[in-house]
Amino acid sequence: MQGSSNCTDKGWIVPRIDAPGLIEKLTAKVTAKRDNSGQFAPVLNITWSQLSDGSIFAINGTEVLIVEMSTNHSICVRYIFHNKLPGTNNLDLGVWTFSLVSIVVIPNFKYQVFVTNLPKPDIGSYTKITNITVPERIWDTKVKWSVQIYKENGDLMIRIIVVFEPEKFSDQYKVSICSPDLHPELFHIVIKDNKPFLKVNFTLEACQINHCNLELVIHPLSLQSVNNCLEYRGNIDVCPFLPGAPVVFIILVTLGLLLASLAAAVCIFGCIVFLQNKNSHKETPSSDSSTCAKGKPECNPVQEPIRVIIIYSLDHPLYKEIILKLCAFMRAKCGTDVTLDLLDSAWVSTIGRIQWLDMQRERISKSSDKVLILCSPGVHAKWKAMCGEHKVRLKEDEHSPIGDMLTPALSLIIPDFVHASSFHKYMVAYFDDVCSEEDVPAPFNIVVKYKLMKHFEELYFRILDMEKHEPGRIKCIAGIRENDYFNCPSGQGLRDAIEAFKNYQLKNPNWFEMELLDTDDEEEETILNQIVTGVTTKRLWKIAYISASLVSNK
Repeated sequence: MQGSSNCTDKGWIVPRIDAPGLIEKLTAKVTAKRDNSGQFAPVLNITWSQLSDGSIFAINGTEVLIVEMSTNHSICVRYIFHNKLPGTNNLDLGVWTFSLVSIVVIPNFKYQVFVTNLPKPDIGSYTKITNITVPERIWDTKVKWSVQIYKENGDLMIRIIVVFEPEKFSDQYKVSICSPDLHPELFHIVIKDNKPFLKVNFTLEACQINHCNLELVIHPLSLQSVNNCLEYRGNIDVCPFLPGAPVVFIILVTLGLLLASLAAAVCIFGCIVFLQNKNSHKETPSSDSSTCAKGKPECNPVQEPIRVIIIYSLDHPLYKEIILKLCAFMRAKCGTDVTLDLLDSAWVSTIGRIQWLDMQRERISKSSDKVLILCSPGVHAKWKAMCGEHKVRLKEDEHSPIGDMLTPALSLIIPDFVHASSFHKYMVAYFDDVCSEEDVPAPFNIVVKYKLMKHFEELYFRILDMEKHEPGRIKCIAGIRENDYFNCPSGQGLRDAIEAFKNYQLKNPNWFEMELLDTDDEEEETILNQIVTGVTTKRLWKIAYISASLVSNK
């Protein structure tokens, strides 16, 4: 078995006819496993199967790529088969099954798993893909509870009986009942002692309970776990079991809700009157005006997330950090589904740059998706190179596993600017602190150009296809404007990234020249030839994709 951070080397490529077929079935789930430090951690349990048909004779190994979708961090594991699989000898058993249970993951994070047989085909892809979100807690134990009411010495008592199935990784458990009414919390320590089920009883007085929901927590004690991911937490609602007290309690809660609703209605009415009085006066139409009406969307008022594809140039590592932080801000604060090649590098490497970009272009033409073009010195220089001037190669493009994505992207989208009907899909912007309007290529001067983060609110209204200015009022979205976008963690990270690159530029005025490499004319000619023959490549890729789908369905 071999492991690495990515699977981008050029080995293991053979003609499509000699490559093994598609994985038959791929599943991924999360389980607990002890790591090297002795702690239990959540790990991915990846299982895939392969039919024992004729293609099994061509398999020399299997490649598993796991990508953390929020950060694009990836790890590649390859199983190399030193001996040929015995092929059809396994027919009686159905399929060959393989598994990988060693990749530690993080609770609440999303992962994408790619599994490919080796060697890979030179055209198309036989990759099987699945997505998985790691739950906050991975101990899926079976817990049952019941509530009994009885009287003792004239007092109403509550008995809570908890029964759960222990796991093999722990011999002792702390079972707790938590509530604001209970100080300290009630808990019992129980030992498994080879029992299939453990039973715990709690007794408390009904007069102690002012809150219906009690929290049940079961915590394994004989091990350490990462982020308490092996805890069990659940709610126990005791009010339906109380005969007298809950009636009063429910009445009080109902009255409280009615009073809260009445207060909210009065507040809303007052706000409407206040806004109407305010709008009756003449307002200055400025995006920074404090008199704008803060209505709904708190950042995204639509039901489905808007999808935005970002086109940019990898000018510098610090500029790449700005792009990634902008992507995180738009996702976290604005609820925008951002497509970025850096966050999809595994798929780009699998199908190729031109094919990936062409897929995005087709999707844009058939949907309401938008394209955000972030201009920078690299964008301007590469555009001039496309127009016949000196070729441009940047260090970051050479370091990137997917290379320069901007040049083929411009070649695909520039023809759209001939048609005015496509203008609404494209947005042009630049970061005013680290770039300038001079970095905007000439074809983009016919559309509105946004300075970031000064005009980010206007840009976001454009993404939503909404008008910021309406008769008598100006709409605002709190938390994304120039003077407050940094008040959230993702916005703070974006501002810090901008400031870091700005300070670097002040110390290195010729920073862009420092990022340039000597031009390899032969390589540039190869890239341009790929773009010119894009239609042929696209057709070949479609044929390969259809063939892969037929194999998968078979």
